[in-house]
Amino acid sequence: AKLATRTGNVILLRDLFAESIAKVESIMKEKNPDLPDMDKVSEAVGVGAIVFYYLSNNRIRDINFMMEDALSFEGNTGPYVQYTYARTCSVLAKTAGDACAELKISAPEEIELLKTLSRFEETVRDAIDTYEPSVITRYILDVAGAFNRFYHNCPINTADDAEVKAF
Repeated sequence: AKLATRTGNVILLRDLFAESIAKVESIMKEKNPDLPDMDKVSEAVGVGAIVFYYLSNNRIRDINFMMEDALSFEGNTGPYVQYTYARTCSVLAKTAGDACAELKISAPEEIELLKTLSRFEETVRDAIDTYEPSVITRYILDVAGAFNRFYHNCPINTADDAEVKAF
């Protein structure tokens, strides 16, 4: 049933979170049954998906909530962003931690990612000035998209040039 407060079709937030967590756990048991800390991961992804879904909508528009859309690992969703964050942490954990002396740009995807990251302060100020959290979620999706294009098209830990790798 469609959620609609005007018609009295509502669900309590705790119940929505519980349903989301249960669905995520079911998906994870099917796709990755040996995942350690499945309960914690299911809770983080399930709750994160709902929060991100609501924050990504303009605050003055009606929301047509669909659980399947909120829990998707593809598209503009919380799980997609969380997966990208986990991938980023994995890449960083594999690096030696060597600082780069200078920018060593070798691909257009690096420039795109740097430009996207450089908009952070401007984006936060815009969200604050307009009282609009969806500005932040759109920016996070831009960062995730730029990082994933960079990740797929640029060797990171396997780069031949040590300066490119450090950068």
